[in-house]
Amino acid sequence: MRPSSSVAAETPHAPFDWVESMGGPLIVIPVSALDAWRGCTESGMVVGDGVDPDDYDRACAVDDLAGAIAVGKDGTEALVLGDEPATTCYMAEHRAFLRWLAADSEAGLKAAAEAVLADPATQWEECGTWITDGPAVLMDSAEAGAELNVEYPGGGLPPQAGVALPPGRWRVRAVHTEADEENWVGLVQLLAVAD
Repeated sequence: MRPSSSVAAETPHAPFDWVESMGGPLIVIPVSALDAWRGCTESGMVVGDGVDPDDYDRACAVDDLAGAIAVGKDGTEALVLGDEPATTCYMAEHRAFLRWLAADSEAGLKAAAEAVLADPATQWEECGTWITDGPAVLMDSAEAGAELNVEYPGGGLPPQAGVALPPGRWRVRAVHTEADEENWVGLVQLLAVAD
């Protein structure tokens, strides 16, 4: 895994940045709302003794392969990549998140993902809509957005990858499938919704 050194959105031709979580779901948060995402806190229900869910608790509550949840109080939404904490990258040319469920190599997984995306018989699960105001960041939902550029005590930054997106309303669909004998592919794809 190669974490990004900043929250700037990647270009379509940049190498993939794979993001891992510490065990919980990954999340895609608009850059404009990063400071509002608090992640896992001591006042939450997972780490602390709180009775009210923190942001991480709310991300963990998404039962589907993906789903949008509120960030802060201004109506901004984040997209939770649910089901399991699979290492994930963003395929900008397909507006899709590739989830590494099982594969012998990155090249094999990417080729399998391309085949699934091109196959009209792929059985997608509809996961609602997500509205974003532009570029976003793929990150571990346990991390606080305001601390993505704060180095860990032992060195290194929290895992993250830029997600180049124009503002818009997106239909979210997802699939987990055995693409071939060696590759289990997870995909969460964003499709533009006409106004």
